[in-house]
Amino acid sequence: MTDTTQTTEQQHWYVIHTQTGQELKVKSSLEGKIQQSPAASSQITKVLVPTERVAEIRAGKKRISERKFFPGYILVQMLMTDESWHLVRTTPGVTGFIGAGRRPVPLSEEEVSEILRQTEERKDKPTPRVSFQKGEGVRVIEGPFTNFSGVIEEVNIARGKLKVLASIFGRQTPVELEFWQVERL
Repeated sequence: MTDTTQTTEQQHWYVIHTQTGQELKVKSSLEGKIQQSPAASSQITKVLVPTERVAEIRAGKKRISERKFFPGYILVQMLMTDESWHLVRTTPGVTGFIGAGRRPVPLSEEEVSEILRQTEERKDKPTPRVSFQKGEGVRVIEGPFTNFSGVIEEVNIARGKLKVLASIFGRQTPVELEFWQVERL
């Protein structure tokens, strides 16, 4: 019998291609298969669908939803054996592993760390669904400056705010607004 520390050291993260929109269903099916097989539970330790929280406006209301980082892909931490490969490969919705030729290629530790960091970071603070650029024309759709138009002077993605030069009473006035308070012209 192998030592669990040795097993963990040999485990790597792999990317699995799934049918688009079926990521959560594949994750659930795979986790069910792992629970049914004691051998699989020692070979496959984590199944992850990287997501982020996204803020958007619908019908005039701000809504927070989840969006997948990599639509059509899930990450699996596993010890690559013929049995574990077959278990993953035969899961409904899985179209294959990502890798060169017939051999799946594991992600590097740096890639995994970055993906996990981004997932954690973006769970706490929702990112806006729409991105803006300096010099772009916008119209204010929410707040005291509703229906005023202007040009974006500054974009602060971290705070989710824009500085817009709006024409108010014939003068260019800088106004700080949140992403969800404006729409593109």
